[in-house]
Amino acid sequence: MRPLRALCTLLSLGLPLGLLTGCMAPPLETSATPTRAAQQALPDLPPMKLFAASGAPDSLPISNADLARDFLDLSFQLESGRSLPVFTRFEGQIRVGLAGQVPPGMARDLDAVIARLRREAGIDIIRLPSGYEGNLNINAVPGEEIRKELPAAACFVVPGITRLSQYRQARRQDRTDWTRLKTRSKLAIFVPSDAAPQETRDCLHEELAQALGPLNDLYRLPDSTFNDDNIHSILTRYDMLILRMTYAPELRSGMSRAEVQARLPDLLDRLNPGGRNVAPRHLGATPQAWMNEVARALGPGISPANRVRGARQAVALAQSYGWTDHRLAFSYYMLGRLSQSQDPRAAHRYLLQAHQLYSRDRGTRLHAAHTAVQLAAFALAGGDPEKALALLSGRAQVAREYQNAMLLANIEMLRAEALEQTGQPQEARRVRLDSLGWARYGFGPDWAVRARLQEIAALNPARGKSL
Repeated sequence: MRPLRALCTLLSLGLPLGLLTGCMAPPLETSATPTRAAQQALPDLPPMKLFAASGAPDSLPISNADLARDFLDLSFQLESGRSLPVFTRFEGQIRVGLAGQVPPGMARDLDAVIARLRREAGIDIIRLPSGYEGNLNINAVPGEEIRKELPAAACFVVPGITRLSQYRQARRQDRTDWTRLKTRSKLAIFVPSDAAPQETRDCLHEELAQALGPLNDLYRLPDSTFNDDNIHSILTRYDMLILRMTYAPELRSGMSRAEVQARLPDLLDRLNPGGRNVAPRHLGATPQAWMNEVARALGPGISPANRVRGARQAVALAQSYGWTDHRLAFSYYMLGRLSQSQDPRAAHRYLLQAHQLYSRDRGTRLHAAHTAVQLAAFALAGGDPEKALALLSGRAQVAREYQNAMLLANIEMLRAEALEQTGQPQEARRVRLDSLGWARYGFGPDWAVRARLQEIAALNPARGKSL
């Protein structure tokens, strides 16, 4: 299940305007007058930009010891914490049906990820022609219909059914209980038909990964969509390796954890030979207490004050565990974002701490690109466009590599504003125009693109905005 962006994907910069603390730092109003260049860009938007159909950037080498531990923890437990008695996967060819109110571009994005699954994970998977039902069926339905069934979900995958209308009865009959499966034979994925193109694509990647492979998420994984922080919007090389392991001939549905564990050393020697000589990271398990505080900070129906308390406690717990990894950084990031409206200066300190932690490891450079955007917004609001440009330097390439149009649009919009403030109007106009094509894919409707453009223009302190 992919949580609602508005509740749980702070780093995606995809929060609707005005929700929680707003989308940029410091808190913004959308009524401010945009710059002249921004006004010129408002009436007509350029065509939507699309990423080339390619794989994700190379992942850092991972030890086979870490990979074996990750695979077992991912494959034999649900996100809820319930244990799975046996290993399950599809046996035989996976035939994907696509039905419902399919928005433009969704079939293209689906074909792209299916091609990657065949090429990078070695999975025998095909998409059926329109109108045909497979053993894995993707349904595009209005987001409101999804939230009627799971209020905090943007999209989800479930066994035992084909259509959303079957869900409630199947749930009452326990046909949707993953712990009862011995193999995977019929699954359905439900994605929003009325979301921004990137949100729909991200749902396809995450839900396909769980439909085909592990059902758990682990906060200790920095380079994976199998992580509830939702930093990664497309399947990573690490994810593809996990899925290649899932469909390795050494394994089969019905195996116990001990049986799978016994086969992993030889399997990993074959699939990840370099991992024999990589030192394991030995990241500790993520305690439930910390995850509970993250849920309090980001979950549905929580008051703003209680969200901040949850984030503060997450930081305190992370420090008490002695963490120095991306989980401590994420704790600071949550606290920074959630503190912006009450204490912008403190929020800036927390975001800076998150950025420094993320920047220490090449494996979290995507995370660092997100925090750089937040800090650049503070720099612009503080009248320091040169600092904003320095923070954003090289970040657009990272966003392109990870195919995150929303992040890329924010980077380019901020760069354009900074360039204009430093007396480079022609370059600012070019960069801003480029950002709008990506924003149409990342944010969706034209009003959302225009609102974000105006929101960033409002950071200019010359129009009365300051920290």
